[in-house]
Amino acid sequence: MRYTPYYLMTEPGEVARLVRENPWATWTSPAASGLVASHYPTLLDEEATAASGELVLLTHFGRPDERAHELGQHEMLVIVQGPHGYISPSWYPDPSDLVPTWNHVTAHLWGVPEILSDEENFAVLGRLVDHLEQHVPEPRSLQLDETSARHIATGTIGVRLRVTRFDARAKLSQNRTAEERERITAELRGDGHYAHPGLADEMARQA
Repeated sequence: MRYTPYYLMTEPGEVARLVRENPWATWTSPAASGLVASHYPTLLDEEATAASGELVLLTHFGRPDERAHELGQHEMLVIVQGPHGYISPSWYPDPSDLVPTWNHVTAHLWGVPEILSDEENFAVLGRLVDHLEQHVPEPRSLQLDETSARHIATGTIGVRLRVTRFDARAKLSQNRTAEERERITAELRGDGHYAHPGLADEMARQA
């Protein structure tokens, strides 16, 4: 990402929060055939992260995607995108201000993936389903039909990635005045075309 010191996120805990709250990630590889990108739900391995002090990610790839990525043979880049949205200059009090921007919270994370055993993969799949199902009124679990779930799981391969470095940004109009930021946040919480309450929440956290 472009180097923008105003917006750097350097605290691993904030990057962990970003992963936790935004589980849809892009996994990219510099494979022999060229650049490869796939998109998979991704969990923070809470236990491993707490024990090691480093960020640890868990996911699964659908077969034969793991061959396209040459999993385990090289470093991968994982992109986690949090709330983002268009910021109109019409939200600024100065009518001569004409330049729009795009606010976002984004993390790039690097590491060499470790391929999990079948049992580890099934456990990760179960954790992923439980993590996402917790927000619905009648959550379902792989344990309701473990035999069928295990059969489906054979079409996937589990991955653990220990993050060796990251580059993260929280670009949230830090270069604007307090008044301008308040107006931006109010517009994001409104009902206009570019309203985005989640992005407004990120701005409030940063403030």
